[in-house]
Amino acid sequence: MKKLALLAACAAGLAMATGAHAASYAIEHVTLIDGLGHAPQRDMTVEVEGDKITAITPSVLAKSPKGKVIDAHGKYLMPGLMDVHIHLHGGVDNATDTAESRTAALASYLYSGVTTVYDAGNQVGNILPLRAAERAGKILSPRIFCTGNLITYPGSHGSGMAVTVSDFEKDRDKLDKQIAEQQPDIIKLTLEEEGWGARPMITLMPEPLLRDIIRYYNLHGIRTTIHISSELRAEEAIFAGTDSLAHPVIQGPVSDSFVKLMAAKKTPFASTLTIGENYSRLAEHPEFLDQPLYAASFSPADRQTLKTKVRAEYQARMWTAWMKLMTPVAEENVRKVWAAGGVVAAGTDQSSGPALQRELELLVAAGIKPFDVLTIATHNGAVLLGKADTLGSVEPGKMADLLLLNADPTASIENVKNIAFVMKGGEIIDESKLPMAGGPQRRRWTP
Repeated sequence: MKKLALLAACAAGLAMATGAHAASYAIEHVTLIDGLGHAPQRDMTVEVEGDKITAITPSVLAKSPKGKVIDAHGKYLMPGLMDVHIHLHGGVDNATDTAESRTAALASYLYSGVTTVYDAGNQVGNILPLRAAERAGKILSPRIFCTGNLITYPGSHGSGMAVTVSDFEKDRDKLDKQIAEQQPDIIKLTLEEEGWGARPMITLMPEPLLRDIIRYYNLHGIRTTIHISSELRAEEAIFAGTDSLAHPVIQGPVSDSFVKLMAAKKTPFASTLTIGENYSRLAEHPEFLDQPLYAASFSPADRQTLKTKVRAEYQARMWTAWMKLMTPVAEENVRKVWAAGGVVAAGTDQSSGPALQRELELLVAAGIKPFDVLTIATHNGAVLLGKADTLGSVEPGKMADLLLLNADPTASIENVKNIAFVMKGGEIIDESKLPMAGGPQRRRWTP
C-alpha cells in the first residue's frame, strides 16, 4: 500500500513538472515586449493555459480570463532569455565538476531568467542524461538543446570533446553512430587553425569535408553551427552551407563586404562576448562576483577560489591581455553586423546564468540599444536554434516561457535582472526549490 502511495505521489510530481497539470494564468495590465521588435504594448492581458500562450488582448477588452489573475500594473512581460552557446560544467573532463555542480549551473540559468540553453559541445555522459531529465520534467532546468560530441578534424579545435572525421566516406559510420546514439539538436563543427593570440597553429578541417558533413547532417534534418574566429573562416563556413556561426569574428575588424554578406545571408551567429571579457574582468574587477546573481549562483568557496587562485592565473596569462584587446574589436564587429540587418543571437560560451546577463550588458556597451538586445536574447536565439515556431516570442500558440520584470528593460538593460518571476512551460518557477550553489533563495513571487 505504501509503495502504491509513493508511486502515485511521484507520478503527480512528474505530471506537475512536465506541465501536464499546469495552472492557467491571466497576466493583466502588463507592458508587453514580445521579442519580435514591435513597440512595447501597454496595459495588455496575456493568457496562459497549460504550457502555451493562448491569448493576448488589451486589458480593457479582455473577457473574464480563465485561471489565476496576476495584477501586473507597473511590470513588464517579455520572452524568457536564451543562451545559445554554453558548455555546461565538465565539458572536457570531470576532474572538478560533478553532477551537483551541473544541476546547480542549470538552476542558475532559470534564476537569471534564462529558459533555454544550447550546449555547443560536451561529454555525452554529462549532457545527454541532463537533456533527457529536463525533457521528462525530472529536474528544474531551462530547456536543453545540445550537440553532444562536436565534429572536428584530427588534431583540430575541440578534439577533446569531439568525434574526429578525416575522410567522409571512410568515417561516415562515425556520423551515423553519433546521429543514432546522441540525436543532436544541432551539430557543431570547427573550422579553426588557431595561430592567433597566444595559441600555436593546429590542423584545419578541409573545406570539401566540411561541406560534406554539413550536407549529411542537414539531410538528416539536423541544423549545423560552426566554430570560427576569423572573417575568412566565417565566410568559408557560410558558403559551405552552415546554418549558423558559433561566434562572431574576433581576430580583427570585419570588412564592409563581410558585413554585407551577413546582412544578405541572414546567417545567425552567437555573440559570445563574455567569454573573452571574463578574463580581464576577473583579473581587474573581482568584486563583480559579489553581485546578487553571482552570489546566488556560485558557492562562497567557489567565489573565493575565483577571486584568488583563478584570478592570479588570469593575471599571469598572455591570453588575458589579448582578449582584453580584442573584445572591443568583437563588440564593434557585432554592432556593425546588427546595424546592417544581420542576425545576432545571445550566447556566452560559459556555464552560468549570470554570464548571459553580462552578455546583454556587453551588447549594450557595443552600441546596441537595450530594446534591440531583448530581441537578440530571445527571438533571435530561437531563430538560430530553428525553434522560432514554438519559442522566443510572446505570441498565441507559443510555449509559455516568460519573464516578468519589475522595471522597464528598454530603459536600462540592468532591469532585466529585476525579476518578479520566471515562467517555463506555463509554470512559475519557485526559486526556493532551485538547487542553487549559493544556497536556498527567497521565492520572488507567490502565485
